[in-house]
Amino acid sequence: MIDLEKRKNKASYNNPVFKLSAIVIALFTIWGALSPNNLAKNASAIFNFTSYSFGWFYLGSVACFVAFCLFLAFSKYGKTRLGKDDEKPEFSLFTWISMLFSAGFGVGIVFWGVAEPLTHFANPPYADVEPQSVESARLAMRYSFFNWGIHQWSVFTIVGLALAYFQFRKKSKSLISETLEGIHIKRGKESIKKSVNILAVISTVIGVSTSLGMGILQINGGLNYVFSVPNNAWMQISIVLVLLALYLASATTGLHKGIKILSNTNMILVMILMAFFLFRGPTVFILDSFVLGIGDYLQNFTEMSFYLTPYSGDSWVNDWTVFYWAWVIAWSPFVGSFVARISKGRTIREFVMGVLIVPPVIAFMWMAIFGGTGLYMDLFQNTAIADAVSRDVTTAIFILLKEFPLYFFFSIIIMALIMIFLVTSADSAVFVLGMMTSDGSLNPTNTVKIIWGVLIAGITIVLIISSGLTGLQAASLVSALPFTVILILISISLYRSLVKETKSIQTRIDDSELQELERKAQ
Repeated sequence: MIDLEKRKNKASYNNPVFKLSAIVIALFTIWGALSPNNLAKNASAIFNFTSYSFGWFYLGSVACFVAFCLFLAFSKYGKTRLGKDDEKPEFSLFTWISMLFSAGFGVGIVFWGVAEPLTHFANPPYADVEPQSVESARLAMRYSFFNWGIHQWSVFTIVGLALAYFQFRKKSKSLISETLEGIHIKRGKESIKKSVNILAVISTVIGVSTSLGMGILQINGGLNYVFSVPNNAWMQISIVLVLLALYLASATTGLHKGIKILSNTNMILVMILMAFFLFRGPTVFILDSFVLGIGDYLQNFTEMSFYLTPYSGDSWVNDWTVFYWAWVIAWSPFVGSFVARISKGRTIREFVMGVLIVPPVIAFMWMAIFGGTGLYMDLFQNTAIADAVSRDVTTAIFILLKEFPLYFFFSIIIMALIMIFLVTSADSAVFVLGMMTSDGSLNPTNTVKIIWGVLIAGITIVLIISSGLTGLQAASLVSALPFTVILILISISLYRSLVKETKSIQTRIDDSELQELERKAQ
């Protein structure tokens, strides 16, 4: 048994995807540690250049991903099962949804649930809308829904669906490169596959670090606002180290223990918090704004999907929507791999409906309850929450909580929720990175997972200290650019493979029917 474990570890270390991607991430971390100012300067320049030059590419690509996902769900391919034709789902519906939401963007929703609507309220997306007006409040909710709606989840859906299809139905390895099997590469196939896997690993680490960094900034902001704990680099490093210990402990316990338990805990806490603040807050206003927000979202869906500002030169759409799309694309190899891993046995229609629709609806409810309450208080109670949020977005939800009874209790609950979300996301990411760099193994060694856990913590610290939120955003934009091209190729590959399989099945049915007719004729 010991010799087998040693051979398994050795195989992981000798994997070129593991070695090259780990070296690149380590070098980036060292650069930020030794020259944080240089990294911050370059991060800002890269963010501005990438968002300005390629915003059209991100918006156009993600809009196409949404259309492709909906097409698959409602086409004849929707009945295809991700596994054997008689295979049943591995996890219950509640656990599956909980794991989707927790490993996906749960931490982002907690961070931006109050901050985003209130920020758009104070600084509207459209220049001709008066800040902190009734019109800007409605527009703020509409764009908050849009930025956290099905566009984000379409990216996760495509990567997860392709991985699950090729892994469970075609018996391929759990690697991003395997999703390109539908595209016949004639030259340099192995080199291209390794390059794709390395890029997927680097993109995943950057995407995960962005989310962890935001969560850590929010925890520190909350501790400072509620308990006057120092808000500085040393405190943030301490939070990262605590987080590292927690997510490594969870990651090494396996998928069916740590991750499953934490995901269910997350979802229960989210439901309790939403129920309490729905009925304790301005209930009718929240429900009205939720329904109106859904209507505005659907009515303006196409316009927002392609909204850019080439004539005015305004940067709002680059700072928000373009960044979000780049962030989810950078995050998609991890979320897609994890979603694929927990979705064995579901049909393509079930998968698309579950991944594309359910998490956004939960996000809309959270935005309407917490963001809607903040808007109500500023509009009708003159609380000036938007002004406070403009000064520090990391404290947004804690500023709102201060307007309610049991302020300290709920502040602690929110910080615990953020921490659990971070642990869930990080341990899921460590598990997926282990798979990616262990030649698709569904049970990567603990040693490999620990190495990735440490590297994620290292790059998160470097990005926070060197350039804060700007550095995190820039890193996502850069890593997402080449991966967007890969996502387009993945979509083409998946479609071609489904068409080929359907034709093969139809041919077998036709042959069987022909043989039956010939038998009867005899």
